[in-house]
Order: sequence, then structure tokens, then C-alpha cells
Amino acid sequence: MKKKQARLRRAQRTRSRIRLLGLNRLCVHRTPRHIYAQLISPGGANVIASASTQDKNLKGKVKNGGNAQAAAIIGKAIAERAKKAGITKVAFDRSGFKYHGRIKALAEAARQNGMEF
Repeated sequence: MKKKQARLRRAQRTRSRIRLLGLNRLCVHRTPRHIYAQLISPGGANVIASASTQDKNLKGKVKNGGNAQAAAIIGKAIAERAKKAGITKVAFDRSGFKYHGRIKALAEAARQNGMEF
């Protein structure tokens, strides 16, 4: 099995478990240059809030989009946007990526700014 297929398979398994919980999910995707976070409704139809290293508001704060510092900034931004939408409790969807490095930095920053996983 190839690397990307294995990651997508892990992601699908996680999403099916999250669907049973019926919570909003914080979905994270990373590329070598950028990191993206979306807050998605329980049905999966609506994106409630989003943040990425390519946002116009956040581009000035982020020097390099592919590091843990940028991920922490995105985690803080998505937590603030979730608060504005009235959401504090979410399920963390790491999209099959390992929980370390940038994914971990984003999750910890979101937790420190009021989100509950």
C-alpha cells in the first residue's frame, strides 16, 4: 500500500468514528509549504470557520508556512474564529497524519485558546 493511500485510509476510519459522535470537527491538512485548518459541521456540509497560512490576515505573521510556529499561529486563529461562531467542543480530525510536529503544535495552540477536543 502506498503512503498516501494508507494516510487516506486512516483518515476515513477516523472520520467514520467522528461521524458517530455528532460533533463539529476540526480538520487539519498539511503540505510541505502550508497548513490548513477547517471547522466542519457534524453533517459535513458546511465549513463554519477556516484558517491557513495563505490567509491574507495571517500571511504577515507567518514567515514560513511549513514549520511548527506557523502551525501554532493557525491553531490560535482557528480557535478564535470558532469562539466567534460559538463553538468550543470539537473532534480533532488529523486527516491521517501522525500527531507530532506541526499537527501537534496546531492542536496544542487551539487547546490553549479555549477549544476542547
